[in-house]
Amino acid sequence: MSLPGERRVNRLGSLEHPIRDMTRAADTAEVVIIGGGFAGIYAAQSLRRAPVRVTVLDRRNHHLFQPLLYQVATAGLNPSDIAYPIRSILRRQDNARVLLADVTRIDTASRTVEYDAGSIQYDYLVVATGATHSYFGHPEWAGLAPGLKTIEDALDIRGRVFLAYEEAERTLDRAQQAECLTFVVVGGGPTGVELAGTLAEIAHHSMKRDFRAIEPNATRVILMEGVDRVLPTYPEKLSQAARRQLEKLGVTVRTGCMVTAIDEHGVTVGQSEHIPSRTVLWAAGVAASPLAQSLGVPLDRAGRIEVAPDLSIPGHPEVFVAGDLAAIRCDGVPVPGVAPAAIQEGKHAASNIRRAIAGEAAIPFRYRDKGSLATIGRAAAVANFKRFKLTGFLAWWAWWAIHIFFLIGFRSRVMVMFGWAWSYFTFQRGARLITGGAAHPRAQLPSTQVDDTRRASRG
Repeated sequence: MSLPGERRVNRLGSLEHPIRDMTRAADTAEVVIIGGGFAGIYAAQSLRRAPVRVTVLDRRNHHLFQPLLYQVATAGLNPSDIAYPIRSILRRQDNARVLLADVTRIDTASRTVEYDAGSIQYDYLVVATGATHSYFGHPEWAGLAPGLKTIEDALDIRGRVFLAYEEAERTLDRAQQAECLTFVVVGGGPTGVELAGTLAEIAHHSMKRDFRAIEPNATRVILMEGVDRVLPTYPEKLSQAARRQLEKLGVTVRTGCMVTAIDEHGVTVGQSEHIPSRTVLWAAGVAASPLAQSLGVPLDRAGRIEVAPDLSIPGHPEVFVAGDLAAIRCDGVPVPGVAPAAIQEGKHAASNIRRAIAGEAAIPFRYRDKGSLATIGRAAAVANFKRFKLTGFLAWWAWWAIHIFFLIGFRSRVMVMFGWAWSYFTFQRGARLITGGAAHPRAQLPSTQVDDTRRASRG
């Protein structure tokens, strides 16, 4: 056992810094949690009173509330409103520490996690690294149609959206202007619906008095979905309601059409139809974290790990997978990749670790479906609960309240609550900053002259 303030050497021989709260008996179990999302955070917190040492590894130092990323991407919120330092979340948990680390490999034979600055051994492992974008065999589309998984993605999208308006303001070419003012969102799931609806609100409300050479009301927002309806995982009645609300906001909804190509000037649909657009956003698919491949276990078509009923992996009862990385069914129905499911899985993995330490058998995971919600725009949303379904303002209010509840940190809740209230009553979006614009391919635009006659006619 190390004395308080003493530097000690871990089992791999690497020197560690003094860790006051990690001084435990030598036989205390080492639990390593990879990922600081919902599953990882709740797994760590659920082990607060367990006789273990917990190490949380993440490549970023913050927990991110992904369901509100689209608000950052569309200038409704700032990054700090939906992100919170992992160290602050776990600061009162004496048996936990956090390491900023990019995990590269898991060796289940030696029970070792390798990361960019070294390695660490474990007695129990929770892998909760989530998912990334899937371009269905077209990785070259990634630079042309960004997805939305990280704060960096959100800021990239925000820059592209507002730079498109700036480019439209500067050009005299009507065709180029129309191309700049056309936004294509590929994918009609919750993220795509939320992005499309908010982009339409920005065009028709937030931006309408900000420009002189263009009419933001002329903006086209096109939502494309490959199957026959948006929100395909929702009941058909709610899908139809969502489509009506989107169209009321001015979104063109196209279902049953597949994007076959993307370039700098738009998208190709089917064999030959080309839609000119300078801003294409991707919300069509996700793929599991590549780290799953290092475990050497069966994966599903999306690269997720096919876990046992207790969330462990085949042949390794000490390794658990939770969150978007886990492929599991309950009562024959796939568990969805949503925050409530990740929270439940993280807690369940921690519970089975405690049971294993106590010499008890692991228990299977049971998903408690608390419903699903998707927002579309101002006072417009759909909500699917077991006993009832909501649309419109009531669904939007439920979505707002639930998302505020899940935000971690008192400051985050307060800032988001007041920010939304201000946006709701003023139609303004306070975070319309273009950051990192010099790195964007469209930041360096050719010098053009504004049409003074056209500008004067509007003044």
